[in-house]
Amino acid sequence: MSYINKLTIAREFRNNPTRAENILWNAIKRDQILGYRFRRQYIVAGFIIDFYCPKLRLGIEVDGEIHNLDDNRIRDLERENIISQYNINIIRFTNKEIKDNILTVLNNLKAKIKNIEQKNYI
Repeated sequence: MSYINKLTIAREFRNNPTRAENILWNAIKRDQILGYRFRRQYIVAGFIIDFYCPKLRLGIEVDGEIHNLDDNRIRDLERENIISQYNINIIRFTNKEIKDNILTVLNNLKAKIKNIEQKNYI
């Protein structure tokens, strides 16, 4: 699939987020998480990452039930391996985690960010 097609899909995803994506986006947009800016539906290596912070090289994936299927788990791991070649870390949260306990999700995200800061001296 071409970059232009991926860009169109990413734009569509941005305009029609899932409920969990919307909850998380409202919590992290406008530099709300430790002053870092995240982008929605960011394209890397032909894959669309739900949220991405360029400064931290951190991607956030929001996983629905479909990601629990064996084939999709394998595909997710392969995708993460490819994305990691670009020195990008991925953290995953389920829709349920985000909907049921956004504060825990945000605390886990902050811990991941602090870990990256320490490793990279940011």
